[in-house]
Amino acid sequence: MFSFLKSSRALPGICLGVALVSAPMTGVAEPAGHYGYGASATEEQIAAWDIDVRPDGMGLPEGSGSVDEGMQVYETYCSSCHGAFGEGMGRYPKLAGGDGSLAEDRPEKTVGSYWPYASTLWDYIHRAMPFFAPQSLTDDQVYALTAYVLNLNYIVESDFVANKETLPEVVMPNQDGFTWEDPRPVVSNERCMKDCKESVTVSDSAAGKNLTPSTTGPLDEGITE
Repeated sequence: MFSFLKSSRALPGICLGVALVSAPMTGVAEPAGHYGYGASATEEQIAAWDIDVRPDGMGLPEGSGSVDEGMQVYETYCSSCHGAFGEGMGRYPKLAGGDGSLAEDRPEKTVGSYWPYASTLWDYIHRAMPFFAPQSLTDDQVYALTAYVLNLNYIVESDFVANKETLPEVVMPNQDGFTWEDPRPVVSNERCMKDCKESVTVSDSAAGKNLTPSTTGPLDEGITE
Protein backbone atom coordinates (compact mmCIF):
# COMPACT_ATOMS: atom_id res chain seq x y z
CA MET A 1 0.00 0.00 0.00
CA PHE A 2 2.79 2.37 0.89
CA SER A 3 5.59 3.08 -1.54
CA PHE A 4 7.95 5.99 -1.94
CA LEU A 5 9.63 5.91 -5.34
CA LYS A 6 13.00 7.39 -6.29
CA SER A 7 13.93 8.75 -9.72
CA SER A 8 15.75 6.41 -12.11
CA ARG A 9 18.16 7.21 -14.96
CA ALA A 10 17.09 3.98 -16.66
CA LEU A 11 13.69 5.53 -17.42
CA PRO A 12 14.35 8.90 -19.13
CA GLY A 13 11.40 11.23 -19.31
CA ILE A 14 9.48 9.47 -16.53
CA CYS A 15 9.28 11.09 -13.13
CA LEU A 16 9.11 8.57 -10.30
CA GLY A 17 9.66 11.00 -7.46
CA VAL A 18 6.04 10.95 -6.30
CA ALA A 19 4.96 9.77 -2.86
CA LEU A 20 1.92 7.49 -3.18
CA VAL A 21 0.61 8.28 0.29
CA SER A 22 -0.17 11.57 1.97
CA ALA A 23 0.58 10.42 5.52
CA PRO A 24 3.27 12.51 7.20
CA MET A 25 6.85 11.31 6.82
CA THR A 26 7.69 10.57 10.42
CA GLY A 27 9.98 8.00 11.95
CA VAL A 28 12.74 6.09 10.21
CA ALA A 29 11.61 4.14 7.16
CA GLU A 30 13.39 0.91 6.25
CA PRO A 31 14.22 0.19 2.59
CA ALA A 32 11.59 -2.00 0.95
CA GLY A 33 14.19 -3.91 -1.04
CA HIS A 34 11.99 -4.31 -4.15
CA TYR A 35 14.23 -3.52 -7.13
CA GLY A 36 15.86 -0.88 -4.95
CA TYR A 37 12.79 1.35 -4.89
CA GLY A 38 10.47 2.42 -2.10
CA ALA A 39 10.53 2.07 1.65
CA SER A 40 8.47 0.16 4.19
CA ALA A 41 5.82 2.20 5.98
CA THR A 42 6.63 3.35 9.48
CA GLU A 43 4.36 2.68 12.44
CA GLU A 44 3.31 6.34 12.43
CA GLN A 45 2.31 6.16 8.75
CA ILE A 46 0.30 2.98 9.28
CA ALA A 47 -1.44 4.52 12.31
CA ALA A 48 -2.50 7.49 10.17
CA TRP A 49 -4.44 5.11 7.91
CA ASP A 50 -5.60 2.62 10.54
CA ILE A 51 -8.68 4.56 11.70
CA ASP A 52 -11.48 2.03 11.21
CA VAL A 53 -13.91 1.21 14.03
CA ARG A 54 -15.63 -2.19 14.16
CA PRO A 55 -19.31 -2.78 15.01
CA ASP A 56 -18.30 -4.10 18.44
CA GLY A 57 -16.49 -0.83 19.19
CA MET A 58 -12.96 -2.09 18.61
CA GLY A 59 -10.88 0.86 17.43
CA LEU A 60 -12.78 3.59 19.26
CA PRO A 61 -10.30 6.09 20.74
CA GLU A 62 -10.20 7.74 24.13
CA GLY A 63 -12.46 10.74 24.60
CA SER A 64 -16.11 11.55 25.20
CA GLY A 65 -18.92 13.84 24.17
CA SER A 66 -22.38 14.65 25.52
CA VAL A 67 -25.66 15.32 23.74
CA ASP A 68 -25.55 19.02 24.68
CA GLU A 69 -22.00 19.37 23.37
CA GLY A 70 -23.03 17.58 20.20
CA MET A 71 -25.87 20.02 19.61
CA GLN A 72 -23.41 22.91 19.51
CA VAL A 73 -21.07 21.07 17.13
CA TYR A 74 -24.01 20.03 14.95
CA GLU A 75 -25.32 23.59 14.62
CA THR A 76 -21.88 24.75 13.53
CA TYR A 77 -20.88 22.03 11.07
CA CYS A 78 -23.93 19.92 10.16
CA SER A 79 -27.24 21.80 10.24
CA SER A 80 -26.68 23.61 6.93
CA CYS A 81 -26.86 20.27 5.10
CA HIS A 82 -28.86 17.98 7.38
CA GLY A 83 -31.32 20.48 8.82
CA ALA A 84 -31.72 21.81 12.34
CA PHE A 85 -33.19 18.54 13.60
CA GLY A 86 -31.78 16.01 11.14
CA GLU A 87 -34.67 16.39 8.71
CA GLY A 88 -32.35 16.93 5.73
CA MET A 89 -31.91 19.97 3.48
CA GLY A 90 -32.39 19.80 -0.29
CA ARG A 91 -30.75 16.64 -1.58
CA TYR A 92 -28.75 16.04 1.59
CA PRO A 93 -29.92 12.95 3.51
CA LYS A 94 -32.10 12.82 6.59
CA LEU A 95 -30.47 11.72 9.80
CA ALA A 96 -33.60 11.22 11.90
CA GLY A 97 -37.07 9.80 11.40
CA GLY A 98 -38.22 7.08 9.04
CA ASP A 99 -39.48 4.77 11.77
CA GLY A 100 -41.31 1.80 10.25
CA SER A 101 -40.69 2.92 6.67
CA LEU A 102 -38.23 0.24 5.55
CA ALA A 103 -41.00 -2.02 4.19
CA GLU A 104 -42.63 0.81 2.24
CA ASP A 105 -42.12 1.64 -1.44
CA ARG A 106 -39.93 4.63 -0.56
CA PRO A 107 -38.14 3.77 2.69
CA GLU A 108 -36.29 6.44 4.66
CA LYS A 109 -32.95 4.98 5.65
CA THR A 110 -31.89 7.21 8.52
CA VAL A 111 -29.63 6.56 11.50
CA GLY A 112 -32.66 5.70 13.60
CA SER A 113 -34.54 3.55 11.11
CA TYR A 114 -31.72 1.71 9.32
CA TRP A 115 -28.25 1.79 10.90
CA PRO A 116 -27.47 -1.40 12.87
CA TYR A 117 -24.59 -0.15 15.08
CA ALA A 118 -23.82 3.08 16.91
CA SER A 119 -20.06 2.55 16.73
CA THR A 120 -20.10 2.59 12.94
CA LEU A 121 -21.93 5.92 13.09
CA TRP A 122 -18.92 7.29 14.98
CA ASP A 123 -16.67 5.73 12.33
CA TYR A 124 -18.52 7.35 9.43
CA ILE A 125 -18.64 10.81 11.01
CA HIS A 126 -14.95 10.55 11.84
CA ARG A 127 -13.97 9.51 8.31
CA ALA A 128 -16.23 11.60 6.11
CA MET A 129 -17.81 14.50 7.96
CA PRO A 130 -18.25 17.40 7.67
CA PHE A 131 -18.66 17.09 3.92
CA PHE A 132 -16.53 20.15 3.18
CA ALA A 133 -13.71 19.21 5.59
CA PRO A 134 -13.62 15.47 6.38
CA GLN A 135 -11.47 14.28 9.30
CA SER A 136 -11.18 17.81 10.64
CA LEU A 137 -13.16 17.14 13.84
CA THR A 138 -11.57 16.09 17.09
CA ASP A 139 -12.43 12.73 18.64
CA ASP A 140 -14.42 14.49 21.38
CA GLN A 141 -16.43 16.39 18.75
CA VAL A 142 -17.20 13.15 16.93
CA TYR A 143 -18.34 11.52 20.17
CA ALA A 144 -20.56 14.52 20.87
CA LEU A 145 -22.06 14.51 17.37
CA THR A 146 -22.74 10.78 17.61
CA ALA A 147 -24.53 11.27 20.92
CA TYR A 148 -26.61 14.13 19.52
CA VAL A 149 -27.68 12.26 16.37
CA LEU A 150 -28.66 9.25 18.48
CA ASN A 151 -30.68 11.56 20.70
CA LEU A 152 -32.42 13.09 17.68
CA ASN A 153 -33.66 9.57 16.93
CA TYR A 154 -34.78 8.99 20.54
CA ILE A 155 -32.27 6.15 20.90
CA VAL A 156 -30.44 7.66 23.90
CA GLU A 157 -31.52 10.06 26.62
CA SER A 158 -30.54 13.73 26.72
CA ASP A 159 -27.96 13.07 29.47
CA PHE A 160 -26.14 10.40 27.44
CA VAL A 161 -22.36 10.72 27.19
CA ALA A 162 -20.71 8.79 24.36
CA ASN A 163 -17.32 7.18 24.83
CA LYS A 164 -15.53 3.94 23.97
CA GLU A 165 -17.40 2.07 26.72
CA THR A 166 -20.95 3.41 26.36
CA LEU A 167 -21.24 3.59 22.58
CA PRO A 168 -20.94 -0.15 21.84
CA GLU A 169 -23.67 -0.81 24.42
CA VAL A 170 -26.26 1.23 22.49
CA VAL A 171 -28.84 -1.06 20.86
CA MET A 172 -30.01 0.34 17.53
CA PRO A 173 -33.67 -0.20 16.49
CA ASN A 174 -32.73 -2.05 13.29
CA GLN A 175 -29.88 -4.09 14.73
CA ASP A 176 -31.70 -7.37 13.98
CA GLY A 177 -32.87 -6.25 10.54
CA PHE A 178 -29.79 -7.51 8.70
CA THR A 179 -29.09 -11.03 7.43
CA TRP A 180 -25.45 -11.97 7.86
CA GLU A 181 -25.57 -15.53 6.50
CA ASP A 182 -24.89 -15.86 2.78
CA PRO A 183 -27.69 -18.03 1.30
CA ARG A 184 -25.82 -18.70 -1.93
CA PRO A 185 -24.56 -22.29 -2.42
CA VAL A 186 -20.87 -23.11 -2.32
CA VAL A 187 -19.76 -23.51 -5.92
CA SER A 188 -15.99 -23.78 -5.48
CA ASN A 189 -15.20 -27.42 -6.29
CA GLU A 190 -11.83 -29.13 -6.17
CA ARG A 191 -10.12 -29.44 -9.52
CA CYS A 192 -10.23 -32.96 -10.95
CA MET A 193 -6.77 -34.10 -12.01
CA LYS A 194 -7.46 -37.79 -12.76
CA ASP A 195 -9.63 -39.81 -15.15
CA CYS A 196 -9.90 -36.73 -17.34
CA LYS A 197 -11.33 -36.81 -20.86
CA GLU A 198 -8.74 -36.90 -23.62
CA SER A 199 -10.66 -34.37 -25.70
CA VAL A 200 -13.74 -32.23 -25.53
CA THR A 201 -16.15 -31.73 -28.41
CA VAL A 202 -18.83 -29.08 -28.78
CA SER A 203 -22.16 -30.76 -29.52
CA ASP A 204 -24.21 -27.63 -30.10
CA SER A 205 -23.88 -23.84 -30.17
CA ALA A 206 -25.84 -20.69 -30.89
CA ALA A 207 -24.13 -20.21 -34.24
CA GLY A 208 -26.52 -19.95 -37.16
CA LYS A 209 -29.63 -19.85 -34.98
CA ASN A 210 -30.07 -16.08 -34.92
CA LEU A 211 -29.98 -16.13 -31.13
CA THR A 212 -27.32 -13.42 -30.93
CA PRO A 213 -26.24 -10.81 -33.47
CA SER A 214 -23.02 -11.32 -35.37
CA THR A 215 -20.00 -9.40 -34.09
CA THR A 216 -17.62 -10.16 -36.98
CA GLY A 217 -19.34 -8.33 -39.84
CA PRO A 218 -21.59 -5.30 -40.40
CA LEU A 219 -23.96 -4.42 -37.61
CA ASP A 220 -26.97 -5.80 -39.45
CA GLU A 221 -25.28 -9.04 -40.54
CA GLY A 222 -26.87 -12.11 -39.05
CA ILE A 223 -29.97 -10.25 -37.86
CA THR A 224 -33.30 -11.16 -39.40
CA GLU A 225 -36.44 -9.07 -39.32
